[in-house]
Amino acid sequence: MKRIEILPGIETSALGFGCAPILGAVDGAAARVALAAALNVGITHFDLARSYGYGQAERFVGNFLNGRRAEVTIATKFGIEATPMAALLSPVKPFLRFFRPSGNKPSGDTQPRVSGGAGSKIANLLHKRHAITSDRLRLSLETSLRQLKSDYVDILLIHEPVGSITAIDDLITTANTMKAAGKLKAFGIAFMQNQETLHKTYLDRFEVQQFDNSPGTEHYQKTVRERALAANIFFSPFRGAKEKSEPAQILQQLHADFPNSVTLCSMFNPKHIRQNAAAFAE
Repeated sequence: MKRIEILPGIETSALGFGCAPILGAVDGAAARVALAAALNVGITHFDLARSYGYGQAERFVGNFLNGRRAEVTIATKFGIEATPMAALLSPVKPFLRFFRPSGNKPSGDTQPRVSGGAGSKIANLLHKRHAITSDRLRLSLETSLRQLKSDYVDILLIHEPVGSITAIDDLITTANTMKAAGKLKAFGIAFMQNQETLHKTYLDRFEVQQFDNSPGTEHYQKTVRERALAANIFFSPFRGAKEKSEPAQILQQLHADFPNSVTLCSMFNPKHIRQNAAAFAE
């Protein structure tokens, strides 16, 4: 597995594991198998959020990685959280999974969305957006650390805000305070490319940008010109690619064009994990 230094002092795998479906679309048994398979092929970047698994994914992954924290990079997000209704529905999640249509993407390219026209009405009932403030950053990070059973997270991201951020200076100051306390290594933002203009005036204030990116999309060449050597984390790498492109070709092109970036795949079939990892073989 190819390794990258996404930022000074943060070395990780070029292929990342998207944890969004854990304890949502994917049950605990399947998630444990997939996480073990990911570690076995050298994947060490794990992407989480307070909202994933209806608020339960961070604890699940933290327990799984217990004793291996120093071997992995953990990125998590704040700004969207599970509602009390999500906790109430937890007992019936196995029933809901049974009736969930299965996707047909070859490498499990799934990335649940909340509101902004991208999530289902049910998903929006189970998640709540919070104002992006320094107090929310601090509170959410402390909660994530407890859930993950970790003293620090490698990367903290604002979770896909649907409006422009007004308190950017306070957020940067608070993030720097958390860094000085050893609770955080890098601060960034996760967003959808079609909402980039909302954040354009302050995007360069963040150390890491996480966004959807796939060869063949209309913004791809612009992104290559502007961020080829920057610290990026890409999700939805197969969404929007040319129809005849194989997953391995897409992943290899992303790595060739963005050698310092992590590409996320939400992959829970061990066969797909091995296939995707092979695209990043040394």
